[in-house]
Amino acid sequence: MLYYLFEYLENTYNLPGAGLFQYLSFRSAMSVITSLIIATVFGKRIINFLRRKQIGETVRDLGLAGQSEKAGTPTMGGIIIILATLVPVLLFTRLENIYVILLIITTLWMGMIGFLDDYIKTFKKDKGGLPGKFKVFGQVVLGVAVGCTLYFHDGVTIKEKIELETENQTTLVRSVGEEIKSTKTTIPFVPNNEFEYSDLLTWMGDDYAKYTWLLFIPIVILIITAVSNGANLTDGVDGLAAGTSAIIVLTLGIFAWVSGNIIFSDYLDIMYIPRTGEIAVFISAFVGALIGFLWYNAYPAQVFMGDTGSLTIGGIIAVIAITIRKEWLIPILCGIFLIENLSVIMQVSWFKYTKKKFGEGRRIFRMSPLHHHYQVKGMHESKIVTRFWIVGIFLAILAIVTLKIR
Repeated sequence: MLYYLFEYLENTYNLPGAGLFQYLSFRSAMSVITSLIIATVFGKRIINFLRRKQIGETVRDLGLAGQSEKAGTPTMGGIIIILATLVPVLLFTRLENIYVILLIITTLWMGMIGFLDDYIKTFKKDKGGLPGKFKVFGQVVLGVAVGCTLYFHDGVTIKEKIELETENQTTLVRSVGEEIKSTKTTIPFVPNNEFEYSDLLTWMGDDYAKYTWLLFIPIVILIITAVSNGANLTDGVDGLAAGTSAIIVLTLGIFAWVSGNIIFSDYLDIMYIPRTGEIAVFISAFVGALIGFLWYNAYPAQVFMGDTGSLTIGGIIAVIAITIRKEWLIPILCGIFLIENLSVIMQVSWFKYTKKKFGEGRRIFRMSPLHHHYQVKGMHESKIVTRFWIVGIFLAILAIVTLKIR
């Protein structure tokens, strides 16, 4: 909103300083500052409101140290993250940008699903919360909406670099071509780090490219479902999900910034995606919201994000990665989410298999998700969180490095 106001003031009255709002760097900085203020200042009021309404966490007895003390801690704190993200986004982004629209829809949709789950747990006293099939259905609906928009919307394009020979035919000069519709994406460890989804359908004949949406949309659904569930599982100890997510989102912000800038993308020899630079403003607000929330969520937590926060975080991360065409870096960048997911799958699968074969279920880990395994071993949760953050930073650096490993 402020972007359009100051654009009008600059064009109509030539107001000094109004042109600052044309710069992504300025609007990104204002977004992160605003979101931090909202999360830290107004976040405290929200926490007090949740405490007065006795909207507290019902803790299942897992036999973990310090678990009983967490009972009654205000939950649904994901509302803080959502508000601290959306207010700066509405103030500082160009709201007609298709990528920003998708991210706002993702925030509201996943926030609503998470809120329903927390509401059932808290007010209906049903520890199971929203049935899993309804969560998955909501994730699938979002995946279909995001996939269809990215595939069919005219504003979702890339610009391919073409190489031109000079007169002496010894030097190659890169030049940016026209905007084109494409399902090309970034994938590590392959030539040029680029891959076209339609290439998987060449066996369908000459017109194979027009069927690419049949492959692309299910992949989008799978990624959104996997990442949002991974974030949800990671939210098990104080500060783990918020801190890990901040590292991931900040890295995606770097990708969005350089991918949406023709000079940086050319210098780094990566895919140029017009209009994705605007995502950096959204990401700045989101990072500020996560860090501001971490102020109250760090050990010992004064508030839990609940599914309202964790499902929203996972959904946003997935959609950002898909829109900037870095979704195949998710197994590296979101490695913490991946290992948390895998630890649960491995634990449950092995338990069922051994129970069927030997009549007694056996475990790979002392407890899953993985962070609980270390808690059972006696490691303090603040140490677990710090070490997971360190691993997350390492994976973020590795994800950036893979762009140049071809």
